[in-house]
Amino acid sequence: MNNIKLNISNKEIWKIALPIMIGNLAQTIIIFTDTAFLGHIGMAELGASMMAGMYYYVFTTLAMGFAIGVQIFVARRYGERNWAQIGDVFTHGLVFVLLLGILLFGLLFLFSNQSLTKIIASQDILAGAKDYISIRQFGIMLVVVNYLFRSLYVGISQTRSITYSTILMAITNILLDYILIFGHWGFPQLGVKGAAIASLSAEAVAFVFFWIYTYCKIPKEYELFKYHPIQISLWWNILKVAFPVMIQHLLSFGTWFVFFVLIEKMGEQAIGISSLVRSVYMILLMPVFAFAVTANTLISRIIGEGRAHQVHALLWKVIGNCLVCTVPFVILTFLLPMQVCSIYTDDAFLASSAIPTVYIICVATIISSVSIILFESISGTGNTISALVMDILATSVYMAFTVIVSSYLAIHFVWMAEWVYNIFIGVMSYCYLKYVNWQRKKI
Repeated sequence: MNNIKLNISNKEIWKIALPIMIGNLAQTIIIFTDTAFLGHIGMAELGASMMAGMYYYVFTTLAMGFAIGVQIFVARRYGERNWAQIGDVFTHGLVFVLLLGILLFGLLFLFSNQSLTKIIASQDILAGAKDYISIRQFGIMLVVVNYLFRSLYVGISQTRSITYSTILMAITNILLDYILIFGHWGFPQLGVKGAAIASLSAEAVAFVFFWIYTYCKIPKEYELFKYHPIQISLWWNILKVAFPVMIQHLLSFGTWFVFFVLIEKMGEQAIGISSLVRSVYMILLMPVFAFAVTANTLISRIIGEGRAHQVHALLWKVIGNCLVCTVPFVILTFLLPMQVCSIYTDDAFLASSAIPTVYIICVATIISSVSIILFESISGTGNTISALVMDILATSVYMAFTVIVSSYLAIHFVWMAEWVYNIFIGVMSYCYLKYVNWQRKKI
């Protein structure tokens, strides 16, 4: 099937992927600036920001998963040229994420202090983590709606707004991090609390931007601002696709959080190294996630257009473009690990100690460039339950490896769990797409 001529060009793939890549900078820039600034204050502050940020991120994954389900629906309706139903799907998605946001805020507000106390061993890291969550929790309603807007624009292949929102978020976060973490321009030095305020403000700016941009720019035929009565049947149809993705994201990111909890128990140096490496890894993975989302939405779209036979050709074309984008950055990081690590810390010992782990994530990034795109393409076909089952299997192997290795070996060996997960999920995804009859899935 790879030989079938595909009428989607590299230019069209990049037209979707590049703004998503820039959009992925939103969370990555928050992680990068928080890590870079707090790393110059102390290891405990760095660890607190990472642990609290990961904890918070786990709560947002349900909304992220639901938004991806909406994205799959929107892309399918876009491929079918069923413009009016895009607004209907978006309205139902908006009501759902608002209700979900209220629930998530309640859980964060009521249980975060007790949960973090049980999870984090270091008292210094624990105190900072509690300070961070006490502020960041108020942004959960903004985050869930922002996810929905990003999925809408990806689904209709109009991703320029994601670029604009990311630029605004980046400016807001960097400026407020600089002012509030260090106490410049007459403001108090707030440290971890300053990072939380900056992140919350960045999400608020994106929230306001998306509403204004959507009202001014989205074509009226999509009927986004028309009243759509809630239909339980449509909600049910969306949830049938979205719910497995929600559980999948909760499982994946929850497992990653547990990964860092296990590392935190190895000591402050281990968590300091992992905080630094995580930020580097997320930057390297930005193209991977962008091309994975591109594959997801284009696959859903061409199936909607009746071209399911072109999925394999599209998939390998996206993977090729991803590798072209990813490999140069991986090589640069591999050749200059000390310089990269020194961005985040003045501690030469910490930077040099992180180098073996940096080598590990460089290899993991190359593997991910294939495996994550293969895996995300399964959700693009609408077979989200199959994707969930595969993710459960892969994360089980991942956690078993992490628990065993973190008990006996150094931190860079623990990070080899990323190799294990990506190879396992990649092989399963390849076999599924090659041998299983997935083409008949209707959504």
